[in-house]
Amino acid sequence: MQSSMRHLPMRGALALTVACWLLAAPVFAADEVMPKHITPAALKAVGAGLEYLARSQMADGSWSSDGGGEAYPVAMTGLCGMALMANGNSTTRGRYAPQVEKAVDYLLGCSTASGLITGPGQESGRPMHGHGFALLFLSCAYGTETKPARRDKLKEVIEKAIKLTSQGQSVDGGWTYIPGGGDEGSVTVTQVQALRAAHNAGLHVPRGTITEAVNYIEKCSTPEGGITYSLRNNSGSRLPISAAAVATLYNAGQYDAPMANRCLEYVWGNFKDSKTWAKPGGFAYYCQLYASQAFYMAGDEYWDHYFPATREQLISMQDKSEGSWSGDNVGKAYGTSIALIILQLPYKYLPVFQR
Repeated sequence: MQSSMRHLPMRGALALTVACWLLAAPVFAADEVMPKHITPAALKAVGAGLEYLARSQMADGSWSSDGGGEAYPVAMTGLCGMALMANGNSTTRGRYAPQVEKAVDYLLGCSTASGLITGPGQESGRPMHGHGFALLFLSCAYGTETKPARRDKLKEVIEKAIKLTSQGQSVDGGWTYIPGGGDEGSVTVTQVQALRAAHNAGLHVPRGTITEAVNYIEKCSTPEGGITYSLRNNSGSRLPISAAAVATLYNAGQYDAPMANRCLEYVWGNFKDSKTWAKPGGFAYYCQLYASQAFYMAGDEYWDHYFPATREQLISMQDKSEGSWSGDNVGKAYGTSIALIILQLPYKYLPVFQR
């Protein structure tokens, strides 16, 4: 290779050098070619948020947080890792490659014999949320991993995690905080999205698992088009769960299904005329995380109306002194990662968030 390079014309050698530098350099593509609706102010906010995540990562590769986030290090690490990868970073490429690599290694170390990805505290006895976010992040990382040894380890851990998720599905088709324990909407959506990411990465996901999950969401639908919290707690439509359901149905390939269309219109009806960040039912950051994905995948009719106002709200809510956001009383790692995922959706670095 080196002898061949000596005989390249000077112009070709220079071009090759520049290309190699671009592959190894920090990710500036998003800074140089701005996607639709991305402004200089948004780029500045994203840059500050990414720097905050890099500074706040723990020595073991995890993220902790105030407001209760310290009790969920696996979930926080999965979310923060996704925020870094949404900027184009991987374990070997980009400005934040070291942070992504440490996050991957931390979560690989959290894989248990059963396939459950969880920390020493079992995520406060609710490990399936963290398992889902970890599986989502590791599946995205697997798709970009170039080191054979780590890629093999990722495949092993992901395949075990897929099996755990599939076996932990309830008889109704959903998931709850512990494997096989029942059904709950927010846990269900994390599992389906994680399974979609694994499928995108080329790993086998049982078709029946996804089919049953879609059936479960349909069972939870309400006459007005929304989704209730769970089959066991049918207290009417919940906007955050409904927004998550739309994104999940799209992840499951149900783009044109009548149920997906009804649910999208229900969610859109709660957003289209609203100028405030908080939405009915609380959990504003959680709601916006999935609503943003739903509107982005639904097309420009929704996205062009939704994103500019949301972008400006997020910029105004950022702690300018350190670049963080604090969300849903969970903390800064949670709020910052969600804000960054939303603001970076137009960069299109993560296939799981694309139609």
